[in-house]
Amino acid sequence: MSEEYTQRYEALLRATNAIGTCSDCDAAADVLIQALRDVLTFDYLQLIAFENGTQTVEWHLLYSNGSRQDRSSEDFVVEDTPIEWVHESQQPLVTADWNEETRFAKHREFLNEAGIASTCTLPLARGERRLGVLSIGNSHPHAYPEDEVRFLSLVADQIALAIDAAVNFYLSRRTQERLKLILDLTNQVVSNLNLSELLRTISSSVRRVMRYDAAAIMLPEPDGAHLRVHALDFPESKGFFKEEILIPIEGSTPGETFRSGKSWVLNRLDPELHPEMYAKASAEGMNSFCDVALISRGRMLGVLAVARREENTFDGEETAFLSQVAQQVAIGLENALAYGEIADLKDKLAQEKLYLEDEIRGELDFEGIVGQSSALRHVLNLVETVAPSDSTVLLLGETGTGKELIARAIHDRSRRKERTFVKLNCAAIPTGLLESELFGHERGAFTGAIAQKVGRLELADQGSLFLDEVGDIPVEIQPKLLRALQEREFERLGSNRTKKVDVRLVAATNRDLEKMMESREFRSDLYYRLNVFPIRIPPLRERPEDIPLLVRYFTQKYGRLMNKEIESIPAGAMKKLSSWHWPGNIRELENFIERSVILTHGSALQAPIAELGNNGRTTPVAGTREANERDEMVRVLKSTNGRVAGADGAAARMGLKRTTLIARMKKLGVDPRRVS
Repeated sequence: MSEEYTQRYEALLRATNAIGTCSDCDAAADVLIQALRDVLTFDYLQLIAFENGTQTVEWHLLYSNGSRQDRSSEDFVVEDTPIEWVHESQQPLVTADWNEETRFAKHREFLNEAGIASTCTLPLARGERRLGVLSIGNSHPHAYPEDEVRFLSLVADQIALAIDAAVNFYLSRRTQERLKLILDLTNQVVSNLNLSELLRTISSSVRRVMRYDAAAIMLPEPDGAHLRVHALDFPESKGFFKEEILIPIEGSTPGETFRSGKSWVLNRLDPELHPEMYAKASAEGMNSFCDVALISRGRMLGVLAVARREENTFDGEETAFLSQVAQQVAIGLENALAYGEIADLKDKLAQEKLYLEDEIRGELDFEGIVGQSSALRHVLNLVETVAPSDSTVLLLGETGTGKELIARAIHDRSRRKERTFVKLNCAAIPTGLLESELFGHERGAFTGAIAQKVGRLELADQGSLFLDEVGDIPVEIQPKLLRALQEREFERLGSNRTKKVDVRLVAATNRDLEKMMESREFRSDLYYRLNVFPIRIPPLRERPEDIPLLVRYFTQKYGRLMNKEIESIPAGAMKKLSSWHWPGNIRELENFIERSVILTHGSALQAPIAELGNNGRTTPVAGTREANERDEMVRVLKSTNGRVAGADGAAARMGLKRTTLIARMKKLGVDPRRVS
């Protein structure tokens, strides 16, 4: 191999290496021309790169008359040229003298105008893949003998290698950028639930990474007839396209995409387009457009629209990838819309809550607790005192005095008011199920435990637990409750896993726990744990001045529920109601007023006052059989300290069943607690 040949080959390698380092096609063209001039003598150079497997020109380089010629790829005609022949045959074609060539008439005219007499045209290929065609020309005829053609074949091979590497690098970089776009969009989708911020970020990312000139997201209006441009990223806009504009769904290309769910592509601005759209696009210099639908789980959410100033930029591959982008955008859009709807509902509920609380405060005293008596106010002062602490409170009082309302008032004034208030009536649940209800159980812990159950104690974690009728808790369960209160831990039934809880306990009972301790029905250690801050709630007979207020409150309450306008309460009825001793306390009074409202026809409450004298709860006339029976009942109850049941209770001493004695006591108005 001659030294000259070696030098030319080394120069060729330098040229192809230089091409591979170029960042864009324009730079590569300049480097290629300059590098090949160190290798070859030519007056004309033409390089055509085709899209893979087609005759569509992807890149066109033309050098003639001492300089690069700026001609777009679309302007170059391949048909009936040496380029087409070489690309199809994959064989070199040497034309020694174009004046003698009878084929390719138009191409001959073109070369004659450029002053080119001879050319050598060679295929650019890598294996079976046809990449393009290289044509070298000279102003002198017969400029390409056989040995020169062999060297030009080496040149073509090296250029094909460089082009292939550059294309692969470009595709790899584009793939990486697009994958990064998908990743970025995914991160934005999961991290940003603010609709406006999300749309702007997405629109900007899509435009920047995909190298669009403009990108916008359009969402439907509530009227169902328009799309609104919510996010427009168009840095070089002249102002013809703007955010917040309305686009009619009927008769517009974005509207058609929104209705059909199918992508729409336009690669050259067409005057047949919607007149307003055509005018704006023309003014902005836009020529290529693509609209893709934003669909998530079958729900049409909006349209992603992108555009470029260049023509013919949206091929099938580009549109398919944009559809993938649209899927990610749709997920983020759906999440943001759902978050917005939840936030709106939450705000609405919060406003309704405030409104209802204001209504309650305006109507009632101390949030549902009605009354102004000194006895009640003393209780409420104690509530205000103990509520801010976490101390256990024991509410003592007869049934129907409103112990649950007091417990709720304590919770609402505590630092736990934002957490759960859980209640459990210990007397209303069978003994065998009380432990499960309180502590919960695991699946299979006992017969019938077909699923895991969370107990009330666990539900009340960080909140308050109200145990009503705590005196009815069986002795065998009391140690577990004591441990939960002292150690703040427990185990579910059927589990050995210890759970920690932080619960504020409010307990209530209508029984005498001290006497139950003496009879070993109630553990003393649990009693002292509960009796940290006792509050005795007075029965209604000890606060008669509150009865008129309660009568009016319950009358209004049930009047509204039954759509009755009751404007007055007869003075005689109010006097009788205020003087009645109400052994069932507020609960009995409420039930009586509800019955009165049902019976009322007109604007004045028609209370069945006669029932208070005929239902057996008035004091019987002395000397009658009922009076004698009542006296005997009171005597026996005093001897048993008010104890009804048990071996030494009043029922056993009188030879009666416990239920029979209780029924007779209710009939005669005997309260065992008052008797004791």
